[in-house]
Amino acid sequence: MPVFCAKETLVLELTAVEVVTVVVVVVVVLVVVIVVVVTVVVVVVVVVVVVVVVVVVVTVVVVIVVVIVLMVVVVVVVVVVEVVMAIVVVFVVVVAVVVMVIVLFLLLLLLLLVVVVVVVVVVLVVVAVVVVV
Repeated sequence: MPVFCAKETLVLELTAVEVVTVVVVVVVVLVVVIVVVVTVVVVVVVVVVVVVVVVVVVTVVVVIVVVIVLMVVVVVVVVVVEVVMAIVVVFVVVVAVVVMVIVLFLLLLLLLLVVVVVVVVVVLVVVAVVVVV
């Protein structure tokens, strides 16, 4: 077993079986460490990929929902504007028709007044001619 030299150096005398056992233990420990490290790296990579995919999917879904909501809002605004424009057009047409009817009525009254004035003048002229003659 251990033998001490003059310089106090530890010298181990190992048999072939002990050397093989130590090598096997070191190799097994290295393999276990490598497997654990690779497993941890793979798990971390998978978690990162899953998180990135989830973030991308959520972002895409949110963008799609926002675009759909904005499209619906635009359609509603356009429909409301069209309805308001139709109401304004109908109102303008009704007002124009009423104004035209009032103007025509006033023109008819003016024409009637002209006819009455002409008739009165003619009657006065006839009366004047009859009185003078």
